[in-house]
Amino acid sequence: MTTKQPARTRTRVVGAVVGLGVVAAVIAAAVVIVPLLRPPGPRPAFQLPVPCGETWQLGTYPGHDDFDVDLFPTVGQAWGRPVLASYAGAVTAAGVNGSVGGRTPEDPDGPRGRGGGYWVEIDHGGRWETQYLHLLEPPMVRKGQRVEQGDQLGKVGSTGNSGAPHLHYEQRRGREKVETYFDGSPSGITHDDAEYTVTRKSNNCPPA
Repeated sequence: MTTKQPARTRTRVVGAVVGLGVVAAVIAAAVVIVPLLRPPGPRPAFQLPVPCGETWQLGTYPGHDDFDVDLFPTVGQAWGRPVLASYAGAVTAAGVNGSVGGRTPEDPDGPRGRGGGYWVEIDHGGRWETQYLHLLEPPMVRKGQRVEQGDQLGKVGSTGNSGAPHLHYEQRRGREKVETYFDGSPSGITHDDAEYTVTRKSNNCPPA
């Protein structure tokens, strides 16, 4: 013989289940939202994302977008040069941003892609991030991987919406782009209302 559960008891059970669901949803939302409300931490000691001792030209141009930096080597070709992590952190994106296109060392005037092409994004903690775009080939790291300063992420290329081989680089604080600093010094690239270039020597060197 089956005993029917009283309506009041069923209502209490349903209410408890719904309540637990609401609590779980609130906790999940807090896990996502609370870190975003915290103020950013101190600026990490970012280094140029290229090998130790190399000198590169950093530049921008009208329409490039504020704070965006394009890097070109001052000696030798850009194709295939190592792209290094500016600072230690966790890889949050590694793949294709937009589309790759068809520009390669063998066909440098091939069809452009869209967006950043092959790219990497790193979370450095304290709500600081860096982005590395237009890589030549699929990144050498994967999402979720821990990297140290100086670890190779990929190679300089011209994938995505790129007119020539270079590294497009950004530093972000709390998801907003900010002026890039390297080895403790500002790059001077803040606005894209005029063409601007500066050269910097990389101090992204292995630990002594």
